[in-house]
Amino acid sequence: MDPLSIPSLWRKSQQSAQESRGCQTRAVHSAEAEVQTVTTTSSWTQTEPQHQATEQIFQKSHDETEPPDLKDFLQRVEDMVNRQLDRNARSHAFDGFQVNWEDHSNLVSCLHCLQHPSAQERGLHVTSVSWSCTGSVIACAYGRIDDGDWSTERSYVCTWNLDRRALNPKQADLVIDVPTAVTALCCHPNQPALIAGGLHSGEVVVWDTSRTQDPVLVQSGMSADSHREPVYQVAWVPQQKKGEYGVLSASPGGRVLLWTVDSDQGRLVLNAAYALVRQQVPHSSSSSSKARGSSTVGVTSLALSPWDSDTFLVGSEGGLLLRCSFSSQTLAAAPSEGQSVTPRAPVVFSFRPRSSPIHSIHCSPFHRNLFVSAGTDGLAHVHSLLQPNPLLSVRVSDSFVFQVQWSPTRPLVFAAATGQGEVQIFDLGRRSLRPAATIAQEGAGQAATCLAFNCPNPHLLAVGKTDGTVGVWQLSVDLTEQSPRESSQLEQLANQVAE
Repeated sequence: MDPLSIPSLWRKSQQSAQESRGCQTRAVHSAEAEVQTVTTTSSWTQTEPQHQATEQIFQKSHDETEPPDLKDFLQRVEDMVNRQLDRNARSHAFDGFQVNWEDHSNLVSCLHCLQHPSAQERGLHVTSVSWSCTGSVIACAYGRIDDGDWSTERSYVCTWNLDRRALNPKQADLVIDVPTAVTALCCHPNQPALIAGGLHSGEVVVWDTSRTQDPVLVQSGMSADSHREPVYQVAWVPQQKKGEYGVLSASPGGRVLLWTVDSDQGRLVLNAAYALVRQQVPHSSSSSSKARGSSTVGVTSLALSPWDSDTFLVGSEGGLLLRCSFSSQTLAAAPSEGQSVTPRAPVVFSFRPRSSPIHSIHCSPFHRNLFVSAGTDGLAHVHSLLQPNPLLSVRVSDSFVFQVQWSPTRPLVFAAATGQGEVQIFDLGRRSLRPAATIAQEGAGQAATCLAFNCPNPHLLAVGKTDGTVGVWQLSVDLTEQSPRESSQLEQLANQVAE
């Protein structure tokens, strides 16, 4: 080969390589895509238009929407509608009416059935229940309400905390053994650990539930100052020194005693004594009260006025109903019997007596002059402090009424525990005096001996029975929320003249 032809061949080879390399390049792929978005924003502001523009808008709207005969119709009925609206504005037909969508069959429902098995095995009855000042603890006293020699039979005071997560209805949180039957119970109004109690032996005791080893804080003991009969009721009474309370106790022996708590000495000290003697009862009581031989007024029930710290009410086993004064200076026509305090005669007014014992009295928390009483005649009587005769009498039961109590939130509502085992709840704002709700008995022959509304938690009601159980019932809004004109209706009731 000619050497001169070599460069020419090399150049041809390079050109071929370049062309081949160019053929190996991949084609560029392309695609077309279209995305359409639409954004719409609408906003407007209404400002007060000019008078002319307003008329144009209204005229246009009127022309477009109003049927041709509507204007004539409105003009024809305008006067009649205005007259009816004016009449409705002056009418009271629906005053106090509230729409309630709840099922009326569920006015009450049982939340808990509390039991102390040892008390039930021995056939003990629940004699008293009381809520702590916090509303979370219910205290229960055991004893007997029937006749018999059971004064030396030991008993119990039990408490349950309903706010406990692990609440056991059949196991009390605290059980206090008591050497004799407990006949009365009352929790302290400010200190949740303190409970005052009355015993069948006549003693008055204050327990401190925070002391687990020895819960007895103070007691009256057996002396000339103490009661000689069962203590039917106890109550905490505010003292002159702010924040301090004494204990008031009453018994069928005709004495009401006021005790001072002396925790340092571990005893109750007699502060004042009141003796109720028939000869010193005002003459407004009928002659039937003098038929009995004894001159002593056997106290069976007691109530403090929440409006007047000087006033307390007493009911007796002879049917007497008396208004009394703590500040009375009249000496009682009864021997002191060795008491350290001279007894005084407290009665300042006597209401019309009943023919049967009065088991329970309770003052209204909404009106200073109203109270309710009940007893063995099966009636609940609503009284005014200013009149001897009752303002209203309601048939509660054909059996005994053991306890009656006003609602803490409804001025016209009260509940009554009956010997037939039922608790009747009445609403005096209704046209009918039939019960607004009934807590029916679960066991035949079991009496409802006591009840207590829960003031901090007014939807709760505790009921004690002779079968040894304490039922905690939930009340519906109908029974706990005050209606608009209820207070005025209560005022009308208080102002009416008794027959």
